[in-house]
Amino acid sequence: MKSSIYIALDFHTKKEALDFLDVHQLNEAPVKVGMQLFYREGPLLIQELKKRGHSIFLDLKLHDIPNTVYHAMKSLAHLDVDIVNIHASGGLDMMKAAKKGLEKGSATKIPLLLAVTQLTSTDDLMLSNELLIKEPMEQVVLSYAELAKRAGVNGVVCSVAESKFIKQLCGTEFVTVTPGIRLKHDHADDQKRIATPSQARFSDHLVMGRSITQSKNPKAAYKRALKEWNHEYSETTN
Repeated sequence: MKSSIYIALDFHTKKEALDFLDVHQLNEAPVKVGMQLFYREGPLLIQELKKRGHSIFLDLKLHDIPNTVYHAMKSLAHLDVDIVNIHASGGLDMMKAAKKGLEKGSATKIPLLLAVTQLTSTDDLMLSNELLIKEPMEQVVLSYAELAKRAGVNGVVCSVAESKFIKQLCGTEFVTVTPGIRLKHDHADDQKRIATPSQARFSDHLVMGRSITQSKNPKAAYKRALKEWNHEYSETTN
């Protein structure tokens, strides 16, 4: 049974994030902490979430020269989170350096290291016209995934559309985490390559933000997402 849907805590402050989890009784639900919240609140927020039993995906998408990423990951490893990530476009040496930094800095378990292939806000038009990458999205993502595997990275962040093909190319043990997940009838907002939980059957973990955090009943929305992902949800009976 699939169970790891990470709630994106896209709030301004630690108080807002913790109040949201408390008020809606999302106790111990896996959470994703991104740049918006971490840059303001830092390690103290991570410590509090760990104390409460939450699995944590620290979503900082590191992208820099290999030496800088090595030392950054070595520092982040001390936070003892469950998942961290980098940009695959940083290249093979940078991804290898990230892995070494995590291994060097981890006192106990080594966090799962993921490489971001292409953001779900990127489409083929942007890829070609702005990033000057002329290959189709699927080919670019698969190439990045294969490079990440060569670097010793544990998996990738990708859209639902690519998850199946990445598994075929890199093996079922290669982890796929898919953001851009929306419940049926929800707005896409600034995401372009989105999907519903039921469409994400090849993904190991999902990331959901606004469909849960901006719902009138976030706990019910979270439970519904889990049921949809496990194909246990029916609109006629809910």
